[in-house]
Amino acid sequence: MTAREEILAAVRGALREADRTEAVVPRGYRSAVADVADVADVVALFAERVVDYRAALTRCTAAELPDALRAALGPARNVLVPDGFPVAVDGSPPPATTAGPAGFDAVVTTAALGIATTGTIVLDHGPGQGRRALSLVPDVHVCVLRAEQIVPGVPEAVAALDPARPQTWISGPSATSDIELTRVEGVHGPRTLHVIVVIE
Repeated sequence: MTAREEILAAVRGALREADRTEAVVPRGYRSAVADVADVADVVALFAERVVDYRAALTRCTAAELPDALRAALGPARNVLVPDGFPVAVDGSPPPATTAGPAGFDAVVTTAALGIATTGTIVLDHGPGQGRRALSLVPDVHVCVLRAEQIVPGVPEAVAALDPARPQTWISGPSATSDIELTRVEGVHGPRTLHVIVVIE
């Protein structure tokens, strides 16, 4: 028997064995729940990680949200606001005039949830989030989420999200280091990400 025949015979044997036994896949994923004691700890960790990614973060109450949005948007003149966004935003056109994201300085969205250990926001494109392109084309993305929407880690996020919905996971502003390892922001999406956490 040649070496080739030996290898093929071993592969065939392994495949026959695999057909007889169902592989057990371990599902004991590490959970971040034990690392954080309460909601305040989760929010504090999320804030730290968001800033580590060179995004801006503001904490405010629901009453302070309109002022926080104005401050985060700065000089943006044309602001894209998806259907279902919870507050009125200065500079946003009436919904009937909104054809697409091109030509807008900024977009404001809500999020499905935030992940504390990675500083990630996840959009599942429900009310207040719009379709995927809305959060990728304008140069500034301001995302609003409530403190209770922040989960400790990725396993908790995956368990909470609906796998049938489209998802966009965002960690910091769009950036690449493809050319000579020099970080360039805004190549594949917004150059500026500002996350506003609403704490009741």
